[in-house]
Amino acid sequence: MTTVIQIDDLWKEYRLGVIGHGTLTKDLQSWWARLCGTEDPNSKIPVLKGQEKQIEGDRFWALRGINLEVEQGEILGIIGRNGAGKSTLLKILSRVTAPTQGTIGIKGRIASLLEVGTGFHPELTGRENIYLNGAILGMSKREINDKLDEIVDFSGIADFIDTPVKRYSSGMYVRLAFAVAAHLDPEIMIVDEVLAVGDADFKKKCLGKMGQIASQGRTVLFVSHQMDSIRSLCTSCAIVENGLVQQKGEDVERIVGDYLGESAGNLESKALWENREDGLYHPNCKLMKFYLSDSAGNVLSTTISRYDDIHINIEFWVEQVDPSMIVGYDLMLKDECIYTSGMRDEQESSWPPVAIGLNKIRSRIPGQFLNEGTYHFIPWGTLYKREWILKPHIQDIVIKLAIKGEMSKSPYWTGKRKGMIAPVNHWETV
Repeated sequence: MTTVIQIDDLWKEYRLGVIGHGTLTKDLQSWWARLCGTEDPNSKIPVLKGQEKQIEGDRFWALRGINLEVEQGEILGIIGRNGAGKSTLLKILSRVTAPTQGTIGIKGRIASLLEVGTGFHPELTGRENIYLNGAILGMSKREINDKLDEIVDFSGIADFIDTPVKRYSSGMYVRLAFAVAAHLDPEIMIVDEVLAVGDADFKKKCLGKMGQIASQGRTVLFVSHQMDSIRSLCTSCAIVENGLVQQKGEDVERIVGDYLGESAGNLESKALWENREDGLYHPNCKLMKFYLSDSAGNVLSTTISRYDDIHINIEFWVEQVDPSMIVGYDLMLKDECIYTSGMRDEQESSWPPVAIGLNKIRSRIPGQFLNEGTYHFIPWGTLYKREWILKPHIQDIVIKLAIKGEMSKSPYWTGKRKGMIAPVNHWETV
């Protein structure tokens, strides 16, 4: 593969408090502090947790020695918390700002979408701004004429194309800006978090367009806080933290898991919770043990193959039997509940009996049902009218389980499937 972006030892420095503060009072305070050799009360910005090493006196190092290679056709997802340096990196690549130190090699034309309304003049109409923005991005007038109808159609704002953009909503700005950038036919496309402003349908449309651009052998750099978009679109991923690239690789799922604190290394070694002194309990019911096991009852490790069955085991102590008692669990993927299940799911004749003392129940999730990912199992229990005896969503009794493994035996399907589940269905000729 051909390297289209080569970054070597890239640094970017900003000075804190060297520009006027907007009021004469604060400017005089800063001038007096410098004259007296004391700390300027207006020069410091709040230091976010983890950024301490980036602050040196009145200097802030947004980037600190970044080294990065991006190959042709690569869709690189760049993730990291606010203030980590992601947008600064993209602005340098887009030539919006210059680096303090380091070298950058870029092969090909770049189209950038960094901030809502960048390159737009508020007094001009949408049509006029297409020509203005296209010229800024390097398109000739003939190119814009040839693609004007396609750009307007993709943006979905044809009814407002001759309206001054100062009357546009932020979502309309993004629609038009992305449509222009996407139809530049760039060798490299850079997209910052602006898609978060758009609606769900347009966001899906944009992700599809970026995938199409990459399938034509072009390169996409995509910054987003939406991990589902990173997982579904990107072929590689990088974590930027404190002005440095901490990780980069093609295992997007693992890197996103590391960023979210969900990788196998961040999980306990066993999918097991046992009663503690501060255990959650009701006067008539107490959770004693909650674990995931194989069919033989052996506790699973917290990373398993998706071909393995999962047995959900709940052990609870009952002081007084109540026929309305239901114990079960929620299965969560991030903040989404895949399903909830309890011991009264089936017909009454199949309900497991409950007796005074220790009760042990279990349920099974068959192998090749759940997709790859990191799941949360949360036990719960209720009485009649949903009086909680075991409250759900309590972090102390959440079990995390990472499921990995090949998705298909076919050599023509090697990537992760869409969706929360990935069952193996039977197909036949009819």
